[in-house]
Amino acid sequence: MPDTATIKELLEAGAHFGHQTSRWHPAMKKYIFTKRNGIHIIDLEQTAAMLDKACDFVRQVASEGGNILFVGTKKQAQEAIEQEAQRCSMYYVNQRWLGGVLTNFATIQARIDYLVRLEDQ
Repeated sequence: MPDTATIKELLEAGAHFGHQTSRWHPAMKKYIFTKRNGIHIIDLEQTAAMLDKACDFVRQVASEGGNILFVGTKKQAQEAIEQEAQRCSMYYVNQRWLGGVLTNFATIQARIDYLVRLEDQ
């Protein structure tokens, strides 16, 4: 299995480009390296370290037979997300992400139950 991305590869992929400086969350301040031309520049050293940590976690979950949810809704990622998730028989979302699916699942589940009841009528 290949190692995670190097800082050079992250830079070449544009992983350092963040959101516009007017659209950010203060909790992310510690991950911002600087700002340039109204765009936050992400600290790629921290990104590489956290990517390593995330890869270790995913490997552990997969080795224990757990499920991984692949999410990538941007046009350029949709095909790769679908192919890679299917390749390892995992779940994926490559279209619009429905807000609250993970953080407010009780409400989402209630709406799903309601839809099922409507379909049964």
